[in-house]
Amino acid sequence: MGQDVINSISSLVVNFGGRIVGAIAIWIVGGWIVGLLGRLLDKGLVARKADPTVSRYVQSGLSVLLRVLVIIAIFSVLGIETTSFAALIAALGIAIGAAWGGLLANFAAGFFLLFLRPFKVGDFVTAGGVTGDVREIGLFVTTIDQMDNVRVYVGNNKIFSETIQNFTANPYRRVELTAQIAHSVNPDDAITRLQKRVAAIPNIVKDPAPSIEILQFNPLGAVLAVRPFCHNDHYWQVYFDTNKAIADVGAAAGYAVPEQRVGMRNV
Repeated sequence: MGQDVINSISSLVVNFGGRIVGAIAIWIVGGWIVGLLGRLLDKGLVARKADPTVSRYVQSGLSVLLRVLVIIAIFSVLGIETTSFAALIAALGIAIGAAWGGLLANFAAGFFLLFLRPFKVGDFVTAGGVTGDVREIGLFVTTIDQMDNVRVYVGNNKIFSETIQNFTANPYRRVELTAQIAHSVNPDDAITRLQKRVAAIPNIVKDPAPSIEILQFNPLGAVLAVRPFCHNDHYWQVYFDTNKAIADVGAAAGYAVPEQRVGMRNV
């Protein structure tokens, strides 16, 4: 009797051990196949010059689907009834869907972001309260690299339900700065000098030409609006170079400095 028990246990251990080995093999081989198919899909999409936004969305969806199939295969090898497993997954899906409705909303919003295309991978945007370069539009979240190089993941539903600013969509954008001049400074002379100096800044577009006008008057004198135009890729270079140009013009012309600073650039 004792020997029969030992034989039964040994047979069970060998059988279950074989299933464990098989499950591990499927996990390793399945993971390798998923990675291989992902790379082949990526090469195929690149060869067809597919849009990076669509490519990454398709790759994410395919990766999730294939890994679910690998997990089902592992359960099958372990002797777990896959039909019961599928039913369990469906039941869990309903429960999770009810408890985490936001995930489904993010998934649906991701689809509409892909379909309506308010922005694409590589665009510089403000979306969901975050400003930066779009790196990926995923199934549930959009990845944005901020200007300080911090990566932020924003729920697609938050992006889709709020205002989206796309700074890359148009061929140029306006840089807005002001220059405070004293009452003793002739505004026309300052405008003429600034127009010549600002026009020489690299990467400013010629059409439309930089706009320099009197914005308003305050107790210190006139306030000039200095507004060059450039592509978004050169925005900060033009912004800082324009600030330097304002300072250089004031110094070169020997303009009087206003008696009191009010938070504006002095000329």
